[in-house]
Amino acid sequence: MIAKVKGTQDILPAESGRWQDLERVIANVSAIYNFKEIRTPMFEASELYHRGVGETTDIVKKETYDFADRGERMLTLRPEGTAGVVRAVIENKLYADPSLPLKYYYVGPMFRYERPQKGRQRQFHQFGGEALGSLLPETDAEVIAYAVTTLRALRLPNVKVKLNSLGATASKLQYRDRLIGYLEPVVAGLCPDCQARFRENPLRVLDCKFDRENPILVNAPKPLDDLNEADALHFAKVKGYLDAMHIDYVVDKSLVRGLDYYTHTVFELEADLPSLGAQATLGGGGRYNDLVESLDGPAFPAVGFAFGMERLLLALESVDQGKRDESVHCFVIALGDVAKPKAMELMTGLRHGGLIVDADFMDRPLKGQFKQAERLGAAFTVILGETEVASGTVNVKNAATGVQETIPAANLYHYLIEAFRAMEHHCDGSCDGSCGDGCDCQ
Repeated sequence: MIAKVKGTQDILPAESGRWQDLERVIANVSAIYNFKEIRTPMFEASELYHRGVGETTDIVKKETYDFADRGERMLTLRPEGTAGVVRAVIENKLYADPSLPLKYYYVGPMFRYERPQKGRQRQFHQFGGEALGSLLPETDAEVIAYAVTTLRALRLPNVKVKLNSLGATASKLQYRDRLIGYLEPVVAGLCPDCQARFRENPLRVLDCKFDRENPILVNAPKPLDDLNEADALHFAKVKGYLDAMHIDYVVDKSLVRGLDYYTHTVFELEADLPSLGAQATLGGGGRYNDLVESLDGPAFPAVGFAFGMERLLLALESVDQGKRDESVHCFVIALGDVAKPKAMELMTGLRHGGLIVDADFMDRPLKGQFKQAERLGAAFTVILGETEVASGTVNVKNAATGVQETIPAANLYHYLIEAFRAMEHHCDGSCDGSCGDGCDCQ
C-alpha cells in the first residue's frame, strides 16, 4: 500500500463539509468588507520567498520546499501567501488601479517542512487578507477588524487581540542596534535558538516561547521604546480606531512576528479554547510598507494577516455548534425497470429546485433501499412502481411521523417544500394558526 506523505492529510467527505462551512464564512465576511478573492500559483521562483520573506527567517532557512524543475529553474512551493500576492500586484501592474486600496483575500494550501503536530501539517491551508496602497492607520484598524469579524462570525469566544508597533524602517533599525548592544554581553544566558537568532535576526529573540519569562528578555528594550514621533502617532491612531470599533486589544511590547518584512503595526489573534492546547494563537499579521518596493515594485504600502485554517477548525471543536446536518431531503425508490426513468425525471426536477436527493444505485432489494434512506437521514422517501407511473402518482413517506400518502407526481416538489416549511415553523400544516408564534399558517 502506498501511504500519504508524512505531514499531509486526506480531507475525507466526513470532514469536507466543515471545510466548506468555514470557507463560506470566510467568503461572506470578505464580501461585507469588500475584499475580493485572488488566486496565485502554488509554486513561485525561489527568489521571491528568499528576498520577500527573508533569508534569516526560520521559514526560508529550514522549512521551504525548494526544487529545480526540468528547465533547471529554482522553484519553491509557497510557504505563505503575502509574497505571491505582492508579486501578482507588481507583475500585473495592479498598483495603477485608481480605486485604491487594493483589498484582496486568498484561501489555499501552503507548504512548510516542519514537525507535524495537531493542527499543523507540512501541507496546510491559510486564509489571508491584504490591503495594499494605503499608508493610513485606519487601514491597519480595518484589516484587524476584518480578522476579528471572521472569528466572531465563526462564534469563537474568548478572542484576544495582541498589538504592537515596530515603527517604520528607520525606527526598526535604530531599535535593532540598541537591542544588539543590550543582548551582546548576556546572550549566553539565553536558549540555543535565541543565541542563533541573535546573530542573524535579533528581533526574533523577543518572540522566544522558551525564554519568555527570562529576566534578560523581560528587561530588554522593546520596539515601542524607539518609536519616533510620527510612528508613535500612527500607533496611537490605530488604537483609537480599534477603540471606536469596540475591538478589545492588549499591547504586547514583545510581539514582533516571525517575518522580516513587517513594519509599524503587528498583531496576533488568540483564543483560550481547550482544543487549542497551550498554543492559543490562531493567526496574525501586520503592516509591510517596504515589501512591494523590495521586490522591484513601486513604493506601495500594505497591511495584511493570515489564519491557519486547520487551527480555526481545531478551535471550532471547542465550540458547541451542534452536529452538521448532512442528511438528504428525499430518497427515491423505483420498483422495477418501468419506474426507473420516471424516478430519474422526478429526481432531476427536485434537484433543480434546490433539494438534496439521492436514490439506490446498487440494485438493492426494497428493504435494503429503505435501509439506505435511513442511513442517509432522508426526511422523506418517495416510492413509485408501474402502477404509480400509469396513474401519475407517487407514494411519499415522512420519516419523522411514519405517515405515507399518495399524491400526484406533478405536485411532489410543492408538497415537499410545504412540508419542510411546516417543519421549520413547528407546525404540521393542518392547524388554523393556533399552534403559536412563528407558525407559517397564521
